[in-house]
Amino acid sequence: MYRTCSSRVAGPRWGDASGPVKPLPRRLLGLALVLALVGCSSTPPAPAPADRAPLKLTILHTNDHHGRFWPNADGEYGMAARKTVIDRIRAEVAAAGGHTLLLDGGDINTGVPESDLQDAEPDFLGMNLLGYDAAAVGNHEFDKPPAVLAKQRNWAKFAFLSANIYQGGRRMFEPYRIFERSGYRIAVMGLTTDDTARLVLPENIRGIEFRKPIDEAAALAPQLRAQADMVIAATHMGHYIDGRRGVNAPGDVEMARQIGAKGLDLIIGGHSQNPVCMLEQGIRDTAYVPGGPCQPDRQNGTWIVQAHEWGKYVGRADFEVRPGGQVQLLKYQLIPVNLMRRGTGNPADGTRSPYTERIPEDPAIRSVLQPFQDRGQLALNVPVGDLQGIFDGDRDRVRRQPTNLGLLIARAMLERTGADLAVMNSGGIRDSLPAGRITYRDILKVQPFANQIGVVRLSGTELLQWLAAAARMTPGAGGFPQTAGLQMRIEAGQLKEARVQGQPIDPQRDYRLAVNNFTATGGDGYPPIDKHPGYINTGFNDAEVLRDFIARRSPVNSADYAPGNDIQRP
Repeated sequence: MYRTCSSRVAGPRWGDASGPVKPLPRRLLGLALVLALVGCSSTPPAPAPADRAPLKLTILHTNDHHGRFWPNADGEYGMAARKTVIDRIRAEVAAAGGHTLLLDGGDINTGVPESDLQDAEPDFLGMNLLGYDAAAVGNHEFDKPPAVLAKQRNWAKFAFLSANIYQGGRRMFEPYRIFERSGYRIAVMGLTTDDTARLVLPENIRGIEFRKPIDEAAALAPQLRAQADMVIAATHMGHYIDGRRGVNAPGDVEMARQIGAKGLDLIIGGHSQNPVCMLEQGIRDTAYVPGGPCQPDRQNGTWIVQAHEWGKYVGRADFEVRPGGQVQLLKYQLIPVNLMRRGTGNPADGTRSPYTERIPEDPAIRSVLQPFQDRGQLALNVPVGDLQGIFDGDRDRVRRQPTNLGLLIARAMLERTGADLAVMNSGGIRDSLPAGRITYRDILKVQPFANQIGVVRLSGTELLQWLAAAARMTPGAGGFPQTAGLQMRIEAGQLKEARVQGQPIDPQRDYRLAVNNFTATGGDGYPPIDKHPGYINTGFNDAEVLRDFIARRSPVNSADYAPGNDIQRP
């Protein structure tokens, strides 16, 4: 439990554990007071005099790592290549007489099985080796039981920050850390979305309170401004264009508008998982090309940045800090970490080519992380559970009719997210599950794409429009829907009737729909909903969700998942 520092020394005493506690001798009282104040790291002295030379400060940042310590099959991202990028920048900045800070916007956990199966140990170790100074606590840090989070906090050698998470009436994490660079003080405050309470399993956050982060920031910012030359918020709250957040909790834009540059110079964001590159205020560059110019958002005098997700980019913000709290952004860029473009002139041809120069992996980091990757691969052969009967994922059948495997996957999505209904594109089901003992590797044959589950809150009218598009999916196509919690009657490709959990859809009511992120972005011909203000990418890996669902119910009888007549076609 983190406890804030106090300027009082109440009842100084001395003695050992076996004897009585005695009052501290008067001659040592002054020394005790001095030592107490020196040890109070959260209340450093006021900023140094105004005759200092300007500070050249480069802020490097990432967010939403989600277990991507190892590069993907195309060689994109990965912590070893990220280390090369960071080391190059640090050397360049140091040679020019500048200084750096490396920060992260949270969600270290949850994403790929090699990391999930090892409680993200390689990811925390990698962040230590890359020299992160601080990271915000993300909502996915609560995906596993409290004992896992406690273990991860011990692994972290960087400041793990959140000012708005309370347990037992006290802050659970360090709220901020003040770093000194060349006589200047830079305060970094951590904040976590208060949506966390509805995004994770209740048993993992029992007794934990997520207070409104903007309120906590508004109270702390003046204190930090009095102590530091620059104030930064490392947040896991989300960047919503012009504050249009839909059902999501308030994010970075709203906070900047409320607090402004008098309290915050910079927000290092996360949670919404997009590159914050703006055409102008309130208009994001949705066609941003990796390696191209990127203009961060600015609201009420506060800069807001975010580096997409997974270590795809390292954000770089070069500042000049002058005495009196004058902070100027000189340059900003997002540096792609081996991101590949599809196709050479024709995106459909399947070839890959790098957007920018190929970045070599740091051999020392790769060597340290290799055993974790190897152990993760071995863990994929660990049994998950037993199946009584085959779960049918045959391509010809699963793309033409509801199957027991489609229903199993959709029900797993429902349970993990708490949604009202789930739709799974059959093109994302790539194999059957055999009867008998199965392993995680068997599940990855079924769902090999490492998609994440998304949830969108739609009005009944919006849901009916979206389901009308699902009804038009031609049998045999990858968009053919496998569903749970939904009953549809379809005639000649037209939606004639739809019910959720057996009840007619009320146009005036809101419904929560679970889909994978491929479908949400318009995959297999579905209407895109990932930009809907009610959409949240939970970050839950689809294969991991199915694995846990089976493990909790083993043995699982295929007869219990007969699809019945939920989808009726004449």
